[in-house]
Amino acid sequence: MSFSPATARLLVVKIGSALIVDPLSAAPRHEWLAGVCADIALLRAQGVQVIVVSSGAIALARRSLNLTQAKLRLEEKQAAASVGQIRLAQAWSEALSAHGLTAAQLLLTLEDTEDRRRYLNARATLRTLLAMGCIPVINENDAVATGEIRFGDNDRLAARVAAMVEADQLVLLSDIDGLYTADPKRDPTAAHLPVIATLSAEIDAMGGEPPPGFSSGGMRTKLIAARIATEAGCAMAIALGNVARPLSAMIEGARCSWFLPAAGGRSARKNWIAGSLAALGTLTIDEGAAKALWKGSSLLPAGVHAVAGMFERGDAVDICDQAGLRIGRGLSAYSADESRIIAGHKSEDIETLLGWRGRDEMIHRDDLVLLAAPG
Repeated sequence: MSFSPATARLLVVKIGSALIVDPLSAAPRHEWLAGVCADIALLRAQGVQVIVVSSGAIALARRSLNLTQAKLRLEEKQAAASVGQIRLAQAWSEALSAHGLTAAQLLLTLEDTEDRRRYLNARATLRTLLAMGCIPVINENDAVATGEIRFGDNDRLAARVAAMVEADQLVLLSDIDGLYTADPKRDPTAAHLPVIATLSAEIDAMGGEPPPGFSSGGMRTKLIAARIATEAGCAMAIALGNVARPLSAMIEGARCSWFLPAAGGRSARKNWIAGSLAALGTLTIDEGAAKALWKGSSLLPAGVHAVAGMFERGDAVDICDQAGLRIGRGLSAYSADESRIIAGHKSEDIETLLGWRGRDEMIHRDDLVLLAAPG
């Protein structure tokens, strides 16, 4: 199978600091950014949804805050991120608006992709923004980080985002056109690897030390990102970013390295839901809802007959038919108390019943695993 940004359903693009920020002026590289946004507009016109993960906030503020020393203290990095994030968001907003696109800023941490409730909130926000035609621009929330901040760790964050939204392609734009058997700057015999089918120990050993300068991700963090993405069923590419239209160049056949999605990767998360989480409650559903689930539908509140247990939003619950047979398990979009209020009602009544508008589904089909056919 061949991959290209033009064939993606949902594409996540990660852009490092060295591509965004001019090393001499410490200002955004507006002309390059305009080219990337032209590519995004082209993809959107072809029906491809796009999410951007963009580094650069700290780098954009270093000079104006007179933070020119090579190593910054944590509080200095946090201050720089607070100033630079405004500039980064403005640069993206202006570049995308030139093509009639609306930028939406999200600041995430890795913990937001690991905690179930925060994960669900972030995923729901991203899905809503995409449905509205926006281009989410994500960065790590460096300004409030409690641990050491590393430039370039957005490689890993981008992979987590790709897994979260079930993207089918992730592109890491870099200063190199892919993975080589050795550092091509040091070893003239290094061979380019266009396709990596399996992340073996030999491939992992090809990751080097982070490079100096604005970007400190290096190949090591890209290989970590590749493992996260491919195990979630997402193909990942490392491609040369420092060209005028990098995504168009990929579409036209520019050299890059594609990491193939792991076989059965899409089922890994559902295996986790089915076997790794303890159910904290039970939703008993009617016959019509059970049949709808087996046809691929989500679980709507109208089909829920009874709610048992104490659980919060994002917790695992069992789904049983009215004969008591457990037919599935899923992550609830509502707490037990909220579920009891909306059970048996239509989705359009949720806002009236709860006083706020939540999801139409009690359990979305992406958060649902079927275990046995209804009796």
